[in-house]
Parts: sequence; C-alpha cells; structure tokens
Amino acid sequence: MTLEEVRIIELPKIMDARGNLSFVEQMNHIPFEIKRTYWIYDVPGGEARGGHAFRQNKEFIIALSGSFDVVVDDGDRQQTFQLNRSYYGLYIPNGLWRSIENFSTNSLALEFGSINYDGNDYIRDYDDFLKLKRDGQI
Repeated sequence: MTLEEVRIIELPKIMDARGNLSFVEQMNHIPFEIKRTYWIYDVPGGEARGGHAFRQNKEFIIALSGSFDVVVDDGDRQQTFQLNRSYYGLYIPNGLWRSIENFSTNSLALEFGSINYDGNDYIRDYDDFLKLKRDGQI
C-alpha cells in the first residue's frame, strides 16, 4: 500500500443549537466492514501509541476529543495527519506503518478495524516492516 491511499474522510455533521451530531457507517464513510472498535485515552504527555503496521487490518481513526497527529509511513516516505475535529476520520489501509503522537490533554481516539483482533497481524519491528515491504510481502 502507498501513502496515496491514506485519506481524510469528512463525516456527516448535523448541526443543532442543542449540540451537533456526527456518525459513521461501514461501507459508506468507512470503506470496509467494521470488525473491531476500540479507543485510546488518558495518554500521558510525550507518549506515542501505535508504532506498528498491519498485514491485513485496515483502520479508520477519529479524534472524538482533543487532537493528535497520526504519522503514516510507507517505507519510503512519511506523512503526518493532524486529527482535531470529530467529524473527520483518517482511513489507513493495511501494509503501512503508523504511530499516533502529540496527544492533547483529554484527547480521545476512536479506532475502527477491518478484522477482529489478531496479534499475528501486527508488524511491531520497523526493520521487519521495511524488509516485508522490500520483498513485496505487504
């Protein structure tokens, strides 16, 4: 996969004086069937999350509260996406290295995955990731 496939997707935003509402639908806003949902919160200042790639799992990430940066790496180039609005999500296909950094106070990251949790799907060593990319295995 390449960085060109990573994209910010604007989600519906229904504005109301009582408060706004946004939503996501699988195979509509999120370009895959959702198999897993999880969230990241209470990240201490200066910490980063992620730091891995997936062999098969695709992700969609939303900053429900606060802000953070998602750094995506295809083995040749890196691109940073700042998420700071709850009506934007970031689609990341499989086969790309990602890390989440610069969490603001009280930030909340909501993540959707295309497969159920599988520890064997993770590539946790960057050098292994680069080798798999070079060999065309991801």
